[in-house]
Amino acid sequence: MIEEQMQQELKKLCFGKNLFPEKVLSWIQRENLWNIWVPKNYGGLELSLSEGLSKLQELARIDGSLGWTVTLCSGANYFIGNLEPAAAKEIFQDSKTTILGGSGGVFGTAEKIGDDYKISGRWRYATGANYLTHFTLNAEIQENDKPLKNKDGSPKILSFVLPREELEIIEDWNSMGLKASSTHSFKVENVLVPQRFSFFYNEFYQPQDIFKIPFSVFADLTLWVNYIGMAEHFLGAARELKPDKNLNSLDDALSISNLKVVEYAKEIESKINSNVDINSEYIAEVHSSASNSVKSISKNMIEIFPHLGIKASRNDEPLNQIFCDYFTATQHHIFTK
Repeated sequence: MIEEQMQQELKKLCFGKNLFPEKVLSWIQRENLWNIWVPKNYGGLELSLSEGLSKLQELARIDGSLGWTVTLCSGANYFIGNLEPAAAKEIFQDSKTTILGGSGGVFGTAEKIGDDYKISGRWRYATGANYLTHFTLNAEIQENDKPLKNKDGSPKILSFVLPREELEIIEDWNSMGLKASSTHSFKVENVLVPQRFSFFYNEFYQPQDIFKIPFSVFADLTLWVNYIGMAEHFLGAARELKPDKNLNSLDDALSISNLKVVEYAKEIESKINSNVDINSEYIAEVHSSASNSVKSISKNMIEIFPHLGIKASRNDEPLNQIFCDYFTATQHHIFTK
């Protein structure tokens, strides 16, 4: 748990900022939070699923941008498990200063040239762009200017890791919330990337249990705890502003959501420990539960907000920022499908 005094200081430091102050970034690095999921032999914390989810929710409860940025960037550092060991060692040779982040969309191409790939394109929504040392991206593979196909006829897609100096950040993040998450676009023009810096999301080289979780489940759960944490922050701020307001409906929705997250995390850890397959039906169940939970939380927050008074709509009020952070976060594509 983060000490109460530190929590209050982080809230003040993050409030209303378009970028995290250096003091916040130094604290994240000192606490090694970019490396929540990175193995200890690479300098990471190597937290279990339950431990990591609890930490991310705690951060989101302090500040939406803080929780969201650490979640997405530590989630990109999680790709250390997908990288060939030599590439992982090269990228994470100084793990405390290594920060990955990027785009989940397929917005460019990678031309296969021998054992290398020449990458070009423009990718959107790279959370933490201004803080990153490396960017991840997905690209359609081409050879001799022709797109390569998988056996089922779908485009062949690979993921890549590129160092910051190989690309251009396009500062176009202009949202109502999560402002300090610095979720900008970036552009790559004819950059040659060795094959060892490519990877597939569900192929792992590291033995830790966290890397045995299907990536879609990992993504659902890590984002889900952010929504819960931000909504818990909203609930606390609403109670301070309107102590006489009945907020039990949101409180109940959050209690149910917390129980479900803990239950799923324990089930997944048990399945992995017992070598039980996490099948497609279970993956769909987790996604459905997360989506329905977020819909319920959102509905309750929207119903409450009009009753909190004009003060809640002021840009200099924390409650307004929390509300904007939460509903910016809900636009993430995996929860709008």
